[in-house]
Amino acid sequence: MGHQILLNLIIAFVWMFLYSDWSAKQFIVGYLIGAALIGLLNRFWPHDFYLRKLWAVIALLLLFLKELFKSSFTVIGQIIRPKLNIRPGIFEYETELKTDWEITVLSCLICLTPGTLTMEVSHDKKKLYIHAMDIDDKGEVVQQIKDSFEKAILEVTR
Repeated sequence: MGHQILLNLIIAFVWMFLYSDWSAKQFIVGYLIGAALIGLLNRFWPHDFYLRKLWAVIALLLLFLKELFKSSFTVIGQIIRPKLNIRPGIFEYETELKTDWEITVLSCLICLTPGTLTMEVSHDKKKLYIHAMDIDDKGEVVQQIKDSFEKAILEVTR
């Protein structure tokens, strides 16, 4: 992937040399042409096209921001009510993630989302123990984490 980024930068600079114009506009045009060429020749590279991974990282960050705002308003709504209507609990979450980095990112994303906290990771690194402020249905919460955070992390890392 690093080779693709370097090649794309070289193509952008060569494009600027060919036009004898050192403006940001020519660099961007050259960069886009280089990205298109690398994308077209993607089958000759051993790795995926690097802009796909970049898009997956951006999508993961946007997903986190969406979940952060959604859960923040839920927590604020629970705090403002005169009578608490929550059902806190601890549940076990079985993950498909394998590497330490993937599991760490998932547990950090869970901890950074208000109302949830990763308490522990099992020794075999297949289970996370999570405390949630309000659990209606454990299966629904597990499926939500699996469909959102875990899926996005897998797209970034694999």
